Amino acid sequence: MTVERFELRTEYIDLLQVLKATGNAATGGDAKFAVDSGEVKVNGELESRKRRKLRVGDQVELRGQIRIVIMAPLAE
Repeated sequence: MTVERFELRTEYIDLLQVLKATGNAATGGDAKFAVDSGEVKVNGELESRKRRKLRVGDQVELRGQIRIVIMAPLAE
């Protein structure tokens, strides 16, 4: 499984936005399709809410092949 890290610079990000921002969905439609098709888990549980708010520490799994870890920004 490929693990990707996403630095969250706001309080939260929507599930669809993180899929697009990481390049794992080319469009909002692709991201919606992945969620509707049951290809997305958040923190190990199947997720059907497209606007699910993700915060630091959350993990998104896509198709059992990609894990996106939501992290705080690294110190600059």
